[in-house]
Amino acid sequence: MNEESEPKKSSDDRSVLLQIARTAMNERDFISDFSQTIETELHEIATRKKHYETSKRDMRHLLWCSIDNDDSEDLDQLTFAETLDNGDFNIFVAVSDVDDFVSKGSAIDHRAHHNTTSVYTAATIFPLLPNALSNNLSSLIFEQSRAAFVLEMRIDKNGVMKNRNIYPANVMNKAKLTYKRIGSWLDNNTAVPEEVAQVPGLTENLEIQNHCAQLLRTQRHHHGALELETGESHPVLINNKIEKLAIEKSNKAQQLIEDFMIAANVTTSLYLKQKGLPYFRRVVRTPKNWNRIVEIAKEHGTTLPELPDSIALATFITLQKNKNPEQFSDLSLVIIKLLGRGEYVVDVPGSETPGHFGLAVQNYTHSTAPNRRFPDLVTQRVLKAAIKGETSPYRLHELIELSQHCTQMEDGANKVERRVRKSASALFMSHQIGNIFEAICTGANNKATWVRIFNPPFEGKLTLGFEGVHVGQRLRVKLIDTNVKEGFIDFAAIVPGKDD
Repeated sequence: MNEESEPKKSSDDRSVLLQIARTAMNERDFISDFSQTIETELHEIATRKKHYETSKRDMRHLLWCSIDNDDSEDLDQLTFAETLDNGDFNIFVAVSDVDDFVSKGSAIDHRAHHNTTSVYTAATIFPLLPNALSNNLSSLIFEQSRAAFVLEMRIDKNGVMKNRNIYPANVMNKAKLTYKRIGSWLDNNTAVPEEVAQVPGLTENLEIQNHCAQLLRTQRHHHGALELETGESHPVLINNKIEKLAIEKSNKAQQLIEDFMIAANVTTSLYLKQKGLPYFRRVVRTPKNWNRIVEIAKEHGTTLPELPDSIALATFITLQKNKNPEQFSDLSLVIIKLLGRGEYVVDVPGSETPGHFGLAVQNYTHSTAPNRRFPDLVTQRVLKAAIKGETSPYRLHELIELSQHCTQMEDGANKVERRVRKSASALFMSHQIGNIFEAICTGANNKATWVRIFNPPFEGKLTLGFEGVHVGQRLRVKLIDTNVKEGFIDFAAIVPGKDD
């Protein structure tokens, strides 16, 4: 390990990781802080009195709630559901009207345009918008009136979508809930969380929401949606020290929000398509590495079609999840890498646009997180124009350039987040050099071979003995070096009978 390349020693792991995070942000051309011009603009926004349009529906009486991470304050959406007399269900998703605060061409907008996304690291969050907005004024915070766009979706008892509508409304969050507590209740049938029980009718409504989410999920799987679990680890910091590397398992609360947001994003996409305005589509193209996916399935005793088939792949994935649950996250990670990345493209009326292979939907956009993602704010502005019957605030060439820029910056954000995770892992594992671990190969090309060990769970580079190792292969490796600053974790393959 090159000591000169390491960051300054500190008993505070968070400070070390923050230094690394800021360096990584700069290397990927992100702006880490907010300018004085933005602070001045924020002051003007904060002192401006809001007058909600009388034309907006008043839906503040509904039992809206937010479900998010424990520490989330940038609340983009609220949810509600109801059972109808004929057995159908109405699902409502309210998305914050962030454009009401962030005007196109403003200083805040220019900065958001540049970064395009919030960046989440173990050390800190680098938000897309100033916290005074995303955590307060444009956040759907508890017991505050907020302007929003409501997506109303009717499904039947089988989860089949029957009707969709979008309109502006005023809403109010009646309960700020977390994935952890709501998930524990829904998954394990434990006591109703106090924050739910104290709101009359919310227990029953969340049970309806959960039922609707499961219906939607069943329908998506029927059409070939892939249910993958990466098992990605994240550092747990207590008193600014890394105590462990943990894997967060998905629960029914997270699935509820995921299913509702997918339905809402499909609804927005179809609405804009019907209105004939160019808009962002979120796509995952048909995988180029399908042949390797077929090979992996064959290794597990399943034959997949020669041509990409999401339904067949979904069936194989479900089979493996039920058959080998302990190894499912490793298989998932391999499949995700072989599927390829998501990207933004522009849907132009009259043209053919690829769909989202992983979600098994043709029409899909990002619209439900405008506090956290710039593409969602762009989509919101186009949606506003569509609802009013106006032309788009973006010209076609603007959208095309933006789609490419947003894809590029999202890739950069993923690399920053991954860099800090790897630095955290290197910091945590630096005292275990020489130890041997069970691993799986998660990536292999002419540049490098990557493996992930199981306990503790993290990924590193196979620098010795990588010849002939392929994606999905199980092997034993020895930790031979770590570099905290660069986030390098180097392994050597163990040759049976030689290195044991």
